[in-house]
Amino acid sequence: MKHSFKAQLNWTSKKTEDSSKRFYSKNHQIKIEGKPILEVSAAKAFKGDPELYNPEDLLLSSLVSCHMMSYLYVCSQNGIEVLEYSDNAEATLEVNPDGSGRFVEVRLYPKVKISNPDQIELALELHQKANQLCFIANSCNFPVLHEASFVVE
Repeated sequence: MKHSFKAQLNWTSKKTEDSSKRFYSKNHQIKIEGKPILEVSAAKAFKGDPELYNPEDLLLSSLVSCHMMSYLYVCSQNGIEVLEYSDNAEATLEVNPDGSGRFVEVRLYPKVKISNPDQIELALELHQKANQLCFIANSCNFPVLHEASFVVE
């Protein structure tokens, strides 16, 4: 089974010149049919607009969101009632001297509130299963690590 996703990017030249180089604005729009326009730029470290989302933000957001949805799925399959879920994920990007770079690691720090204290061990194990199912994590060439914590109500 295959699914197709489409995004339209629009950018207009807004360059300025200094004495030696031309600099282009990194700001652009991403349009996905039926959804609000996403205003995007480069990260501040790469001369982008720090008030806009950047590709690095969006990649990390995709991972943390996909993991949560995969986790909720495997919890429902295993009879675990999840009451709350939060995460403060971090990504590490390395930039090479030639300007190329890549993410080398993402760490997820999910904090999960469940209803049954007897299920904490299983709930912890299910993060690995969720990672195996996560479409976005399966598409990455870097490790996605999990350091979960639990609260029982």
